[in-house]
Amino acid sequence: MEEFEVSDASKKTKTVYISTIISIALVLLMLGLLGLVLVHAKNLSNYVKENIVLNIIVDEAAKETDILAFQKELNSNPAVKQTQYVNKELAARNLTQDLGEDFVNFLGYNPLTSTFDVYLKADYANNKSIEALKVNISKNPVVKEVVYQSSLIDMVNKNISTISLIILAFAALLLTISIALINNTIRLAIYSQRFLIKSMQLVGATKDFIRRPFLLFAALHGLIAAFIAIIILLATLIYARKEVPEIIILNNYQEFGLVFVSLIIIGIFITGISTWFAVSRYLRLKSYHLYR
Repeated sequence: MEEFEVSDASKKTKTVYISTIISIALVLLMLGLLGLVLVHAKNLSNYVKENIVLNIIVDEAAKETDILAFQKELNSNPAVKQTQYVNKELAARNLTQDLGEDFVNFLGYNPLTSTFDVYLKADYANNKSIEALKVNISKNPVVKEVVYQSSLIDMVNKNISTISLIILAFAALLLTISIALINNTIRLAIYSQRFLIKSMQLVGATKDFIRRPFLLFAALHGLIAAFIAIIILLATLIYARKEVPEIIILNNYQEFGLVFVSLIIIGIFITGISTWFAVSRYLRLKSYHLYR
């Protein structure tokens, strides 16, 4: 009978520990997903900004050598990430493919002009910097006109700022909720061990001696939960990369490592602190309070 009771208690303890680990892992998974969003928010912002195109219409009288020299000058500009020269023949071919018919034969001439598609670095993708660049570029005799959508650039920058603030606020809220969830999960797990804690105290064990195994188990559970969360995150990233190949722009392994290490530290730290407070609470309670 005694063996049965010990076995039954052991099973219940294992069940509590397993459910605790799973609960912590799910909370850490949410934190990890948000962490990936936060560390890659700058990359996403830069990706959007660096895909804003500044169109430079080339004067039809410009010579090919002057055009090439102008492109070299553009590429040396600190605000420019890359340039793409599209002559009128290439522009006509591209438009013909988009329309599905040869408009040049229909019109009898090619009405398009040669252009440069200029992609700026993220720090310069704002109206103030672009206007200054436009003034500088327009001085070159090769340039007929510089065209860009100022309203679109304003909208992109405003939206990115708004989204960044929302993400930060959501991160703070989720971190608070996560700490509360992990703390409550640990407290419930320790609650099932309250009689063991009090028994050890009654036979003369010191508080530090009683806390030590609980803290070690808490650190182990936090570590296991963090590894479970990391494995799920890696699986999610691999799946996302297969479904959305463009996500390769976010493949910064240093940032991934930062998030994963942070999850391990958070998992161990929060479980350790929560366990310390939970065990200390039952160490302070009188025996008759344990039944409440």
